[in-house]
Amino acid sequence: MFKKYNVIVVGAGHAGCEAAAAAANLGSSVLLITMTMGTIAQMSCNPAMGGVAKGQIVREVDALGGYSGIITDKTSLQFRMLNLSKGPAMWSPRAQSDRMRFAEEWRIALEKTPNVDFWQDTVTSLLVKGNTVAGVKTSLGIEIECDAVVLTNGTFLNGVIHIGEKRFGGGRTGEKAATGLTEQLVTLGFEAGRMKTGTPPRIDGRSLNYSLMEEQWGDEERGRFSYTDVPLATDQRCCWITYTNPDVHETLKEGFERSPMFTGRIKGLGPRYCPSIEDKINRFAERDRHQIFVEPEGWNTCEIYVNGFSTSLPEDVQYKALTKIPGFENAKMFRPGYAIEYDFFPPTQLGLTLETKLISNLYFAGQINGTTGYEEAASQGFIAGINAHQKINDKHELILKRSESYIGVLIDDLVTKGTEEPYRMFTSRAEHRLLLRQDNADIRLSGMGHELGLISDERMDKVNAKIKNSDDIVAFTRAKSIDPATANKLLEEVGTSPLNQAVKLFSLLGRPQLGFKELRKVDSSLEDKLSAFDKETIEQAEIKIKYESYFIKELEIVERMKKMEDREINPEFDYSQLVSLSKEAREKLKKIKPRTLGQASRISGVSPSDVSVLMVHVSR
Repeated sequence: MFKKYNVIVVGAGHAGCEAAAAAANLGSSVLLITMTMGTIAQMSCNPAMGGVAKGQIVREVDALGGYSGIITDKTSLQFRMLNLSKGPAMWSPRAQSDRMRFAEEWRIALEKTPNVDFWQDTVTSLLVKGNTVAGVKTSLGIEIECDAVVLTNGTFLNGVIHIGEKRFGGGRTGEKAATGLTEQLVTLGFEAGRMKTGTPPRIDGRSLNYSLMEEQWGDEERGRFSYTDVPLATDQRCCWITYTNPDVHETLKEGFERSPMFTGRIKGLGPRYCPSIEDKINRFAERDRHQIFVEPEGWNTCEIYVNGFSTSLPEDVQYKALTKIPGFENAKMFRPGYAIEYDFFPPTQLGLTLETKLISNLYFAGQINGTTGYEEAASQGFIAGINAHQKINDKHELILKRSESYIGVLIDDLVTKGTEEPYRMFTSRAEHRLLLRQDNADIRLSGMGHELGLISDERMDKVNAKIKNSDDIVAFTRAKSIDPATANKLLEEVGTSPLNQAVKLFSLLGRPQLGFKELRKVDSSLEDKLSAFDKETIEQAEIKIKYESYFIKELEIVERMKKMEDREINPEFDYSQLVSLSKEAREKLKKIKPRTLGQASRISGVSPSDVSVLMVHVSR
């Protein structure tokens, strides 16, 4: 019935979809197995993509040739660039999406991708020959052979849903859990753990009083995620902001004795940076209110996502508390919020390609690795799909460095340090975040995507033109002077010191009060120059000018670190022979098997003196 596939992807969430598309676009025959064909790319929680650091990840996936940015642009209800009051390293795109259209567009994209086949079933075990994966077995008893498997099981592995004192199996509301895989992997020698996440109730938007809430519109000049020219909707939908209050908090506390979180029924660790509402009022008892974001789920639905009100309290307590929030007095609930516990596998059991160390050609991506968030999952799936294809075709693997991308930071953190709570990306995790901006992801990564064959010549030409044209603008500002008579009135208006003599535009643009927007109004030659270029190229040039000295220093740091990152360690190196290493260092190094001295230096428990000892032996 089934041919032998090159790659089988288990699970069709964000990680699975990107993995299937990547491997197929590289030329592998791919079978995507999902429990329900109707929930491909389902936005299980918040109907939004991007956000702080997460938006950078989506742009990086797009720059390499993935689909997430394109799908987001096609289905967005609203776009906002966050943190514009801060420096460009912090600017982060975020889009509210139409949940139903997002899933629909992903399915359409996958069905249009040659080499992708689908099968609706549950994978219960792997076929393993020796220490290499050879296929999968499904709940229907079907065995399907392949060269590589990518597991992207999300929250479905032995998933348990909690609502107050109610507890039942499920990987998502209305969908059953997946059993068998965890148990087999443990018998094969894998270490497993439990994590927890949650989601808020969904509300009938027709029952809300929006006049009591603050409007939150998207950016007037709508941005995009993808570097392609995907058509954007001309309209945007409004979101709203409201707040909890002491009455809401007291009502929620009434349900604490029936809370699965506080009574100990939930054993898994939840996301510290995205706590439930009951956790918020317990941990931050001094606060008398918490922000609630009221977000529509689509263009043509009245369903509302209550962002900031994730909860597993009994449904009657949830409802009673909701009706005390301004604007929710007459709210009608579609379904209650819930918490879900699920199995994950500590990611220190993986290499930097996301291949498992125990079983060859087996890859893990997404929440199975202990991460949270669509964006983190999509990027892992994308990398796993690429590396699965590359491995079985004896081609070079794709490993992104920490200095090259947020994806590199994410995977290095997971594989090197592991995680004991759902891992979420932040800009603070990236030591080189000034270089890893959302505006230059195409410049950083499209060359790699092009080399792999995921980025077309046409797209690569566009990237090269952006580099050339932004450099051209910078060169113009270095050569062009502006005199006091032209500039001083503007300088006075923006509150910066006047000129005593002519200066180069490059120098003037270094002032925080000034940008191209202001200077092109008073200098006609600059206006003539900039009028030939698009907004993205002009923005790139301005960032280069304003932060040039910082970039130079950052690149010097990267170059110094490169010596450590480029010093490779034999994966079969016997650390037990190095008696000069601490016992903890020997154990950790043996477990992680770092590929480079740089990675070894980031392992918890490996001290600088241990790295020095290791450096001597590696040099030999």
